[in-house]
Amino acid sequence: MNTIQLDEIDVGIIQRLQYDGRLPLTKIAAGLGISEGAVRRRVKRLTASGLLQVVAIVEPQLLGWNAAGIIGVTVQVGQVDAVAHQISQFPEVSYLFMVSGEFDLFVEVFCQHREHFVSFLNEKLRQVPGVERTRTFMILKTYKLSYRWGEAEPSPMGTPPD
Repeated sequence: MNTIQLDEIDVGIIQRLQYDGRLPLTKIAAGLGISEGAVRRRVKRLTASGLLQVVAIVEPQLLGWNAAGIIGVTVQVGQVDAVAHQISQFPEVSYLFMVSGEFDLFVEVFCQHREHFVSFLNEKLRQVPGVERTRTFMILKTYKLSYRWGEAEPSPMGTPPD
């Protein structure tokens, strides 16, 4: 995977869109001291590169999806990619990533209720060929959920987003 180089303007655009994906390009431009056309071209380039996605984020609990969990999955040797591909197809899965340590994969799952969660575990996840064992961690309370990156460092432009 190639690394994409960002300058201060790109970072400023991304920071602003992370706080409000519907922020008008004219406001972003004014805050950065550049033209609206320059912002539009940069957003188009960042989007086309795959680095930037502007999407609506739904809060599952507000839709009644109240059974969420993180599941550690141990996979048969040499089967991680095949298992991950199959798990990624399940609509209950919101995140799926390979990890080091005790498990091979971590799966974040949102289900409507506990019965749905149990059904997902027994009738879907544990039936995937190559899954050896699972360990479930139910999410009881979320303290932070952020899709913003780079906030541990001060803004390169020295000011917070408008």
